[in-house]
Amino acid sequence: MAAPKPSSFPPPSPASPLHHAVMIETPEQSPARPKISLEQPNKKGPSKSAQLFRRVRSLFRSFPIIIINPPCRMPASLRPLDCHIHAGTRMTGTLFGHRKSRVNLSIQENPRCLPMVVLELSINTEKLLQDMGMGLLRIALECEKVPSEKTKLMEEPVWIMYCNGRKVGYAVKREPTEDDLNAMEMLRAVSMGAGVLPGESPEGELTYMRAYFERVIGSKDSETYYMMSPDGNSGPELSIFFVRI
Repeated sequence: MAAPKPSSFPPPSPASPLHHAVMIETPEQSPARPKISLEQPNKKGPSKSAQLFRRVRSLFRSFPIIIINPPCRMPASLRPLDCHIHAGTRMTGTLFGHRKSRVNLSIQENPRCLPMVVLELSINTEKLLQDMGMGLLRIALECEKVPSEKTKLMEEPVWIMYCNGRKVGYAVKREPTEDDLNAMEMLRAVSMGAGVLPGESPEGELTYMRAYFERVIGSKDSETYYMMSPDGNSGPELSIFFVRI
């Protein structure tokens, strides 16, 4: 007897195990997530001419911060007599988070790179956006210096956090999560701006604010990130100090 043609077999019923297995393995049933194409940061430093230009520019940009001293302790390297500033480097900084949860800070070499540092700040995202809308915001992050340890400044795990001189809690360094990387991937083509990322959460919409920051290294125990104004006329609206004392 000849074998039946494939078309003679009846299709599996919806209740059959075969049909159920096919439905599970169908790619359309899994939620779509952006493919992570972020690159590793470039470890090469700037040229000598760029270093000299940034060193001079960073020295002048630091003056307004030197004049206005917040109640929290500041390192000696930021004072006029002991000013020792290396070359300033332009970095990409992103503040992002759900409106009803804590805000996160991501620092990247550029929007196409993986985050170098991700910090969870002890301040509500909506509150931070309100404070920034009222004018200049200065965030100081302090940690204790342990002479026996050789931890790099940006690798410190926990910081005491101040906003405009007022203690507001702590900041915690953590590894980038899948949600962090997805957010950075969606913002890969954004160099500066603010808005809302697509998605739903019981904590509210995911908002972001991204800008270029000038990174100024005072010493191995102090770094400052100045938010760069897009028009270049007004001063930075946000400055972030990392200080180990």
